[in-house]
Amino acid sequence: MKKYMAMIALSSVALAPVAAVAQGGYPDRPIKLVVPYPPGSGTDTVARYAARRLETAFGKPVVIENKPGGNAIIAAQTVINAPADGYTLLWAANGPVTTNVALYKKLPYNPLTDLQPVARLAFSPMGLYVPAASPYKTAAELFADAKQHPGKLNYGSGSATYNIATEWLMSLVGAKANGISYKGSSPTLTDLAGNQVDFAIAEYSAGLPLVKAGKIRMLALTSDRRMPSNPEAPTLQELGYKEYFQVAWWGVFAPKGTPKAVVSRLEETLLTVFKDAETARYLEQNNFSAFTGTAEQLRAFQKAEIDRESKLVDRFNIPKL
Repeated sequence: MKKYMAMIALSSVALAPVAAVAQGGYPDRPIKLVVPYPPGSGTDTVARYAARRLETAFGKPVVIENKPGGNAIIAAQTVINAPADGYTLLWAANGPVTTNVALYKKLPYNPLTDLQPVARLAFSPMGLYVPAASPYKTAAELFADAKQHPGKLNYGSGSATYNIATEWLMSLVGAKANGISYKGSSPTLTDLAGNQVDFAIAEYSAGLPLVKAGKIRMLALTSDRRMPSNPEAPTLQELGYKEYFQVAWWGVFAPKGTPKAVVSRLEETLLTVFKDAETARYLEQNNFSAFTGTAEQLRAFQKAEIDRESKLVDRFNIPKL
């Protein structure tokens, strides 16, 4: 978490005003924001807020297009294959732009060369959840059974990011479990609430309403601090897994070759929105945190995350896809 907080502090200091550039009338028609996960996920929730604010700023419609499936590969390729004109953008979480590189033996695209970073915007912790009727009342009980009976338990995984997060945790615990892939956190948590899987790591913001409704239970958090909205849930670091830290973060990418003036306009507008008081209130109310960074800072962060996650996959022998 210190790494993330240091980057946030650096962003606030280093973010200089973007020079005004003649934009050639951009945008002069609707913008499409492609989201890799279905409605109801934290990724989709923040994307819809951003779309509403961009519509106000630009005076043009910003349409959300959900493209779940294939561990976000479908969404990434949709944007990569779109015209490089700034009218089709990727609202990216970790998966399509960092985690897939670490987890796939052969990825059908390269997020470092096929996508142009625009801005880094926000992040959210994840939770470790079980069904409300689960016999596991604590993370320790879940881990003990998973260790004692390797391969007995099934976990839901809404993306490659959650796959790595869960396999990393199981490696630290010394346990084995079977991963079941889903098209995002929302369907993962729906099946978890229906006792179709035994546990799952998923977005905190997506899981909390189901926790409050009594449909699932949160055993732990993946960040380094408890959340005020559910203070009884400990962090995995508190439970002894000191090096464990994993969050979901979001940023915007455009197809490679998008004009610099268009990228600059988007970058400036998005960063202005995500640094204002209205957004601060929205993020706090929805259990997100601002994590702003320029296009250049997003690219550097992206490279660092690819390196970090690739080392995790190698170190803990996480199976590649």
